[in-house]
Amino acid sequence: MKILSFKFNNQVKFGPKVKKEEAVWDVLAIQETLQVLPSFPQTIIEGIALGYDFVEKIRRLVEVAEKSGVVEKFKLPFSKIEWLSPIPRTPKNIICVAKNYDEHAKEMGVEAAPSDLVIFTKSPTTIAADHEVLPVHEGKTDSLDYEGELAVVIGKFGKDIPEKLAYDYIFGYTIANDITARDIQQRHQQYFLGKSLDATCPMGPYIVTKDEIPNPQNLTIVTKVNGEVRQNGNTGDMMFPVDRLVSIISHHVPLEPGDVILTGTPAGVGKGMNPPQFIKAGDEVKISIEGIGTLTNRFESN
Repeated sequence: MKILSFKFNNQVKFGPKVKKEEAVWDVLAIQETLQVLPSFPQTIIEGIALGYDFVEKIRRLVEVAEKSGVVEKFKLPFSKIEWLSPIPRTPKNIICVAKNYDEHAKEMGVEAAPSDLVIFTKSPTTIAADHEVLPVHEGKTDSLDYEGELAVVIGKFGKDIPEKLAYDYIFGYTIANDITARDIQQRHQQYFLGKSLDATCPMGPYIVTKDEIPNPQNLTIVTKVNGEVRQNGNTGDMMFPVDRLVSIISHHVPLEPGDVILTGTPAGVGKGMNPPQFIKAGDEVKISIEGIGTLTNRFESN
């Protein structure tokens, strides 16, 4: 199932994409109008915490709506909604993995790939949506860079998770762009400030539930800037695969429903080019991951 978050009539909502249509089911309206279930979560994170039962509840609501005789009342065309990040606000900072692809580590000047996991975080205020116009942060940076990544959405609380059980704690996957101010990052000799400017973590367009992606270690990631392919990688090249990431992180930081882990970016970032090519006003960045979709953002002067 592909689930998105959106605004309609100034209300934050969520729902599954209508199959073969550019529309979303307004599941909150279905429940409110038809009273199908004894109870239904009012936020996406409340729903995610229910695990697969959340998906079953959504399917039940859609089944009843399809037989209601007023089915179109519960479908919202994409043209009438305001897209939000699938997780509009994470419970804690977004958890990110650095240098998880050997070729990316090399293009960033690292001679030997790290033997241990390198973790940093981004502020939740960085979260932005698919098709949201993003600032280039003039006056703060002249080295804004893109990083296309597979993002893991955690589905239930866990700590000290064994690697063999890690997938039990995953709800699904989405796409993220870990936008980075390289000059700030270099100047401060750490990640947080250069990674946490406003709206520098667009995510979306959907959360795809894990049953639709049985093997997250064989997905193609392609990043295009103004139609030019810059990154063309595969998640199979991760040095720390998804299950190991979840396990290692949970041994240090308890994971909660709605937490997001960015799994690292393949080679091809702007800083790694000769000469470097950073994001400028007017650029459009598209990140596609098979099985999920395409995350698109345009950049403009702030």
